[in-house]
Amino acid sequence: MLRLCTTRHALSTAGKARLNLVGTFSTSAIRGAANRAVVFTEKGNPAEVLRVQSYDPVPPPPPDSVNVRFRLSPINPSDINVVQGVYPASPMQLQLFGKDVFVGGNEGLAEIIEVGSDVQGLQKGDWVVSGKAQAGTWSSLRTLRGEDLIKLPAKQLSEVNAATITVNPATAYNMLHDFIELQEGDWVLQNGANSAVGQAVIQIAARRGIKTINFVRNRPDIDYLITQLTQLGATHVFTYDALADKSLAKHVKQWTAERPIRLMLNCVSGPDTTVMTRLLGDDAHLVSYGAMSKKPLSLPTSLFIFKNLCTQGFWQSRWYKQHSRQEREQLMQTLADLKLKEPEHEVLDLSGEPSDEAATQKLREVLTKMEQGFSKKLLLRLG
Repeated sequence: MLRLCTTRHALSTAGKARLNLVGTFSTSAIRGAANRAVVFTEKGNPAEVLRVQSYDPVPPPPPDSVNVRFRLSPINPSDINVVQGVYPASPMQLQLFGKDVFVGGNEGLAEIIEVGSDVQGLQKGDWVVSGKAQAGTWSSLRTLRGEDLIKLPAKQLSEVNAATITVNPATAYNMLHDFIELQEGDWVLQNGANSAVGQAVIQIAARRGIKTINFVRNRPDIDYLITQLTQLGATHVFTYDALADKSLAKHVKQWTAERPIRLMLNCVSGPDTTVMTRLLGDDAHLVSYGAMSKKPLSLPTSLFIFKNLCTQGFWQSRWYKQHSRQEREQLMQTLADLKLKEPEHEVLDLSGEPSDEAATQKLREVLTKMEQGFSKKLLLRLG
């Protein structure tokens, strides 16, 4: 019987920068260290290869750049993959007394503290995020080019929403708008619905009157998760186990009879995703932005021949490369106007640790906890 859960790599040397880090990683206590970064020298298990390193203040910025202090920086799953060497992006590379180190972090909220003489449109005190991938946001004080930054409407955003705005909400918004023109009453199908992107998809779709059918993994607290997603605006939520029930397709066909599903968002891949595609209508788009199952996506040829299925991929980093600073800032304004709920989160504050060793130990303990399963968004505060 169908259970309706609810209704409603290799590290590259490209992009090397120079930063005078204080000494080598040592046992000396550095109380009240002004600047810190989370660095690594080789790919591997983040809980083993990442360490915290203090460094000197940066000099005044060049004419085309600004000095910023990062307020909060998320540790996203893709960041972990970069450290592991299994993500197709190269981390920010700096030089430590002739030795290359890498600074993690692709996303984070920064505040401008000094502006170069040629920089236009930015001023001291502005909240900004980087539109350039792998900016090394796991650091406290940095010098960044003005053209790479996106100014945020600070008065409309909490610190947490601002720190997490450039990857997950932006991905969700663009996937809902860039592939087909959805109208009120249309349907969207997605897996990984409890992910940060999935939750943003639910909220943005609900704001527009678009209905969602959402799939998640079964778990001990599944009823709590279902309630949580429903409160965000989900129309239907199922576990992947429901895909084995033949009556599911009949229910979906009834719900979507007048508006067949034309958009499916995939961050999981694997066999369950293949089964989900049977729920799609004609001329649908399957957009993939992840593969959390680490399994290939296999699709029957009949979907392409008889249903005219179109499959595409989406990578938010590519979107930023292809769009102007004005377009990037417009996207941030649009997301701020949506007033999305803050992700459930925990702040890891390493700024007050008495030494780099103590900060590293605290970081690694939390990373080990993440390996064992950690549902909240983790945000770094380094200075």
